[in-house]
Amino acid sequence: MSKLDGNERWKSKMLLTEHVERYDEGEAGENGQGAAAARAQAPRERGIISTEERAMLRDYILLPHMEKMVEKSIADVEHMTTVLKRAYLMAGQKILDRIAQDLYGLRRELKKRNIRILNEEQSDLVVYHRYYCRGYEDRFGMTRDVMRSEISVRLARYTSELAALLKESPVKPR
Repeated sequence: MSKLDGNERWKSKMLLTEHVERYDEGEAGENGQGAAAARAQAPRERGIISTEERAMLRDYILLPHMEKMVEKSIADVEHMTTVLKRAYLMAGQKILDRIAQDLYGLRRELKKRNIRILNEEQSDLVVYHRYYCRGYEDRFGMTRDVMRSEISVRLARYTSELAALLKESPVKPR
């Protein structure tokens, strides 16, 4: 027996069988073992974006900016005359490769989840991006200060990953 059976209000309403089934499934999910799975799947079914997907949107917006910054930095290093020029270029290229790899994986995951990011709009100090998430349209906005700080944190993370790789395989003297 479902909650709909004892409720007089539902007798006068026309209800599709798939809605009743989905309602009954949700009720079974809350009472049964699959409650966590039902709650985790609920935002994806309705088209509403989850917290994890918002983080993916943020990364998708920030990574191209980071890529441009690193490319510009590599171009600046190419014009320098320093003894460690080659090392700086190799480090910059490794970070650029890692950013490109993350961006590629992120694009694939967003496509798999049926999320599309369309265009960029600027209003005062906020940069908005329109997105479609499984038929649901909305805007995602970040201030320039937040973008700067996030980019700084991300670049520091990439640099520390590179440092960890260098520590794992030290240069052997000849």
